[in-house]
Amino acid sequence: MTVRARSTVLAAGAAATALVLAGCGGGTETGDAGASAAPSASPPLEPIPAIKTADVKPLVGRWVGPAADYFQFKADGTGVWVKNGKRLWSGTAIPEGGGAYRFSWQGGDPKAASYWGVSLTGKSTELVFAGTSQKYTKAAAQKGKTAGHEGKG
Repeated sequence: MTVRARSTVLAAGAAATALVLAGCGGGTETGDAGASAAPSASPPLEPIPAIKTADVKPLVGRWVGPAADYFQFKADGTGVWVKNGKRLWSGTAIPEGGGAYRFSWQGGDPKAASYWGVSLTGKSTELVFAGTSQKYTKAAAQKGKTAGHEGKG
């Protein structure tokens, strides 16, 4: 890997972390002490809609990024974003249609956070995180492993 490529990957990782800390209050939806209330200019969060397994089926599995981070989603739409063993986000991927999914935030549906979600491209072989435009590839399923969420946090 060249110095330029390494610095690009490091910058993308730093941007993603900054986005999480600034845009999501620094916590997860389960009520971390670092979580803050939504900015007053934002509309109130809606309840998370019922998620159909068929709508999230293409998203299910682990998606690995170049900055040693990954997204992992289950058939019920729940997911995590993990980097260096720390959960940066956990919640629900809400289908928007056309291979796009917005992420729940602090237990609700923001409906308007276009940067806080992912899109599948092509034949659903690549996932793009809207927050950083970072691309993730689907990891091959490991025999005998379940699609549970891993990582500390």
